[in-house]
Amino acid sequence: MNRAVKLIASLLVTVVFSWWAFRHTNWQSQVDSLKAANYLWVVPYFGILTLIHVARTLRWGCLLSGMERVPFKKLNEASGIGFMMLLVLPFRLGEFARPFLIAQRSSIRRSAAMTSVVLERITDGMLVAVTMRVLLFFVPAEVPEVRYVKLGANFMFALFGGGLTFLLFALWHQARAVQLVRATVGRLAPGVADKMADIVDTFVGAMRQLPDRRQIAGFFAYTVVYWGLNGAGMAVLSRAFGATSLSLFQSYVVMSVLVGGVMIPAAPGMLGTFQAAIHVGLSLFLPASVVNGSGLAYANVLWLCQTVQQVGLGVVLMSMGHLSFKDIAGKLDKEQHDKQQLDKEQQATSVPSV
Repeated sequence: MNRAVKLIASLLVTVVFSWWAFRHTNWQSQVDSLKAANYLWVVPYFGILTLIHVARTLRWGCLLSGMERVPFKKLNEASGIGFMMLLVLPFRLGEFARPFLIAQRSSIRRSAAMTSVVLERITDGMLVAVTMRVLLFFVPAEVPEVRYVKLGANFMFALFGGGLTFLLFALWHQARAVQLVRATVGRLAPGVADKMADIVDTFVGAMRQLPDRRQIAGFFAYTVVYWGLNGAGMAVLSRAFGATSLSLFQSYVVMSVLVGGVMIPAAPGMLGTFQAAIHVGLSLFLPASVVNGSGLAYANVLWLCQTVQQVGLGVVLMSMGHLSFKDIAGKLDKEQHDKQQLDKEQQATSVPSV
């Protein structure tokens, strides 16, 4: 029942954001833009998407190197398939795919691998939030959407900055951090507090296996390359739609808005939230008539290119490795279900009898 509720909720989010993004759409203008687009620009964009995947994979390898130097072939397989599953699986189940896959291909424990994924998320969130806030200083203040985008940037910074601050505190004062969780969350939900305390313990243990300074520097260098390519790629593809052509500055602003938008849980594939975020980002620079025509045509093609590249690469890697999507997804689902059942049993046994 819980999963059904989550699925319905995610589909509702998709419907609401899709309605909002397309509510003023000039459908004829959008169709004309799709017909007139110069799709030759898709070729270099797919090349950039490939470089993005390589940068993202190599930076993950830098984080994991403190525990084991994983060969690129195995790292690439786990990364490509993992990101595909993150895109297509519901309930954010794909978040656990990469740790699960890399644990099968190395001696790295899943909990430690999951820590690397959390660190990636925090780093990306902080970088994008700061980048967005800085770039917005140069966006005309009279644009109505600026106020909402600034609020989103502040929320992202508070969320990821707060998470980073707490994790650093836990790294230096592990026992106190665990006590703090039990003293605060424990008053409202003891079972949740126990779970969070275990997560903090596991996370801190994995953090102590961070790689050397050279690999950390490599991680941040690849992060800059990764996000640099993302923004540049969006500018390149926008050339296919004349009226929606973006400068590098504009593309990085739109990219930052997009990252904030797709943080909202929606149906698999980020459908709806993706288009709505691009709509908001383009509205900072383009008139509504352009955004609701060629702008949304660009948003749809951008979404389709990223989806095809990510899913296509995952399928190819699974085929090369003689793996089954159903088998991997089934194991992930089963393990999550077993873990939830175990948590329920532990909570039930921890309640004193009366």
